Amino acid sequence: MVKASKGLRRRSRYILRKSPRSRGNPPIARVLRKFELGERVSIRIEPSERSGAPHLRFQGRTGVIAGKQGRSYQVRIFDGGKEKIILSNAVHLLKAE
Repeated sequence: MVKASKGLRRRSRYILRKSPRSRGNPPIARVLRKFELGERVSIRIEPSERSGAPHLRFQGRTGVIAGKQGRSYQVRIFDGGKEKIILSNAVHLLKAE
């Protein structure tokens, strides 16, 4: 038998799928987006951009910008009653309403 993959993107066939019209790289404005401290953001992983992507389990979660670390943003979320800090590039974040 073939050994199962243990990579970070395993079992993500449908979660990280893009529609045919949105394939390719994201617009440059989405890459250069700026966020302020305390701003609410939603984590939406951009499949075509692998660098700075948070773990797959945080896809769709909403948090608050807690700070900046290099090019990435620190996003504070609550997971199972615990506060966690997620590192993510701006291309994987959307402003939450």
